Amino acid sequence: MDTTPLSNAPDVPADYSITDLVEDVVRDDPGATLYRIPEGTGWRDVSAAQFREQAVGLARGLIASGVGPGDRVAIMSRTRYEWTLADLAIWYAGAVPVPVYETSSVAQTGWILSDSGAVAAFVETAEHAEVVAEARHQAPQLAQVWEFDAGAVADVTARGESVPAERVHEAAAAVGLTDLATIIYTSGTTGRPKGAELTHGNFVLLTKGAVRDIAEVFEPANRSTLLFMPLAHVFARFVEVLALAGRVPLGHTPDVSNLVADLGTFRPTMILAVPRVFEKVYNSAEQKAIAGGKEKIFAWAAGTGIAWSRAQEGGGKPGVLLGLKHAVAHKLVLHKLQEAMGGNLTYAVSGGGPLGERLGHFFRGVGLTVLEGYGLTETTAPLTVNRPARIKIGTVGPCLSGNQIRIAPDGEILARGIAVFRGYHNNPEATAEAVQDGWFHTGDLGELDADGYARITGRKKEIIVTAGGKNVAPAQLEDAIRAHPLVSQCLVVGEGRPFIAALLTLDPEMLPGWLSAHGREPLTLEQARTDPGVRAALQAAVDGANAQVSRAESIRVFEILDGDFTIANDYLTPSLKVKRSAVLHDLAGTVDGLYEEAAGRRADG
Repeated sequence: MDTTPLSNAPDVPADYSITDLVEDVVRDDPGATLYRIPEGTGWRDVSAAQFREQAVGLARGLIASGVGPGDRVAIMSRTRYEWTLADLAIWYAGAVPVPVYETSSVAQTGWILSDSGAVAAFVETAEHAEVVAEARHQAPQLAQVWEFDAGAVADVTARGESVPAERVHEAAAAVGLTDLATIIYTSGTTGRPKGAELTHGNFVLLTKGAVRDIAEVFEPANRSTLLFMPLAHVFARFVEVLALAGRVPLGHTPDVSNLVADLGTFRPTMILAVPRVFEKVYNSAEQKAIAGGKEKIFAWAAGTGIAWSRAQEGGGKPGVLLGLKHAVAHKLVLHKLQEAMGGNLTYAVSGGGPLGERLGHFFRGVGLTVLEGYGLTETTAPLTVNRPARIKIGTVGPCLSGNQIRIAPDGEILARGIAVFRGYHNNPEATAEAVQDGWFHTGDLGELDADGYARITGRKKEIIVTAGGKNVAPAQLEDAIRAHPLVSQCLVVGEGRPFIAALLTLDPEMLPGWLSAHGREPLTLEQARTDPGVRAALQAAVDGANAQVSRAESIRVFEILDGDFTIANDYLTPSLKVKRSAVLHDLAGTVDGLYEEAAGRRADG
């Protein structure tokens, strides 16, 4: 099977827009909780009516400040309630919000402000305001900058007291499904970021379809979700709109280092996250067990949970003995992870990269069903997602309603439907290259099974061809190695080389715990690079990854680098994707040395 059928899209009037999702809730249940704001040690509810009043008030202030229909307004901030409030207010004013990552450099910020034509910007802090000020010469049309920490919401709202609310309603009513909702700039792993133009229809139709397709996630009466991904990322933005479509109370937290504590107080029933979050949860739990002398019981409980989950594949059921073992494992160990995540968490959606079968089965054994999905900025985030009633762990599921994918002869995934963007802003050449004959070329490689479930096998542009002519998809190896608690990043190399190798970086947060758990004295990162025990642990991780591939695809040697890939050194995008070309360019000497040393060892016998 190389093509999925085009499923039915939700039936929505042509004049509907994202703000109508808010209007619908206010009309049906004005007292319903839409948001929860951190307050003291808990969370304060914000009703649909209260939020609408705040958003319309802020929109009146935007109009009074000269923001008109179709104008671009940038938002540069960490994930917080004011981000969402500004987002909806801009939409209520008939304008177009443009997200900027809060970690963006002056050059990156200047490019987005200039290319989008932003006339105003919300920023979170004085530091962000300084970045925008330095970039302002690139964007002469930028007239105003408002700072959340300096009272921007109250100040802009106060400006609009003389603007009739009817002007806001008229501006919002003039926007429909085909109108531009936002311009989201791609991560820029190769070249300058491109602005993907997403419409109100992309968000409205996709979220309404998702609520229908994975209805079980939205059924609990106490349903809620906590958003901790950066709202400049399309996945988080989709979650923001999905919460409105599914009428799920939403909380925001800007600091992932406080995530466990926030999960404990917020107690969500569902979360949406990238695989790295799930890896961190598992690795932290494992290291805590080892440090407490409970390594064997944790390993047994984890293995039991995985086996219990695997037994359910294909509609199967665990046997009586396995069911009893799982009940014991859950009572002794696994329930502690569920409690650490708030106790109510039953569903999670994972996207932005492969989760891996081991983690998928482990978390289902804990009691958290992870629905793995797949999508890109250009597909408004999720194009496919697993269904609660029929999960195939290791796949990214079938298409969401109103979408279709097919596999090209070279293995590339092509997509069309309600999720696909309308084109790149100010870049018709890139649009024509990406969308051909109505199909968006994702650049990802994949497979479809007989049920239309997709499996991602790699990136088309990242395929490595060795000197022997072997095609190697690095993602499978990299993802497996990155699951080890000591590893922060892994980059597989070998283009035109006699064999495959890897560049590894150590995780500074996990290293101390790993050393302590293994009865070792503390080491600096530099000491750990050459430590025999650390290298042996990483070799075991490499061996485990190699077991999944042929010998020609296996990693023969690896190098532990003396630093990590970060956003600051421009080796990671703001969405935490490795800029492969940048790393290979800067570390060409390291890669050459790796192969020269290996050749020398072979020459010596």
